[in-house]
Amino acid sequence: MPRSYCSLCHRPQVSCICHLFSLANNDIHVVILQHPSEVKQSKGTVTLLSQSLKSCQVIIGEDFNIDAEFQELMLQFNNEVALLYPSEKAQVINEDKNAGEDSIFKNIRCIILLDGTWKKAFRLYMVNEILHTIPHFLLPDGIISKYQIRATKKEGALSTLEACCHALSLIEKSPEKYSTLLASFDEFNEMQKSFIPHQSD
Repeated sequence: MPRSYCSLCHRPQVSCICHLFSLANNDIHVVILQHPSEVKQSKGTVTLLSQSLKSCQVIIGEDFNIDAEFQELMLQFNNEVALLYPSEKAQVINEDKNAGEDSIFKNIRCIILLDGTWKKAFRLYMVNEILHTIPHFLLPDGIISKYQIRATKKEGALSTLEACCHALSLIEKSPEKYSTLLASFDEFNEMQKSFIPHQSD
């Protein structure tokens, strides 16, 4: 008998995560450029994130230089968009200096995140030269990930959902707005762990 899938989260009914969606009314628009290999990744956090944020769009692909949807987005936000990526020119978000005259965060209305493994995210960045022309930013050190279900050797690595929530919290100066969504992320972790077969002693 074929599996029954949820029409909203597109997961098998037994692992549906719709009950974890937690509406967050973000002021900064979020755009997620998702590598195609992540679309059906059960441990991925983009579905939970995109279905919870009021203002969010996911664009799937590898080359966005000629992608009509992405080009329209860049025109819409013009000089008020920034990319969360650890490039050499990335500026660290600082709560005390975000509103300074020289801060890239003063007039930001849209942030872009790359969704994929570090290798895939690097490829997305390198292929899409348009991303090199906009401001880049980093989260401050010391944020500890609670992403328990997907191992990475990258120090300080966060899931896309965690990175986005912390970025929005700092830019909008409203951490309480995303606390419920981060709590849902904790439940997501526990739910995914329950599907991992336990090895007998």
